[in-house]
Amino acid sequence: MTGKAKAVREATPAAGPSFEESLQRLEAIVEKIEGGKVSLDEVMKMYEEGVRLSARCLEQLAQAETKLKRLAKDVGGKFALVDDGGDE
Repeated sequence: MTGKAKAVREATPAAGPSFEESLQRLEAIVEKIEGGKVSLDEVMKMYEEGVRLSARCLEQLAQAETKLKRLAKDVGGKFALVDDGGDE
């Protein structure tokens, strides 16, 4: 694990794997399934894990998008998060 990834995991230990870690695992699952040398039971378990990972990635992307939408320039030209009090 890289120092940057370790720092992120230490900062949010209860948050689970990072987006990048989830995506890497999802890619590994796809490669294994596409390889065709996995039993049907293993494929089903990996598929279920892949669905969970995919949902997690989509959730993380939605959260990032929400943050970006709330990012605005202040009068000094600096970027700041705008707290509009509502969820999108």
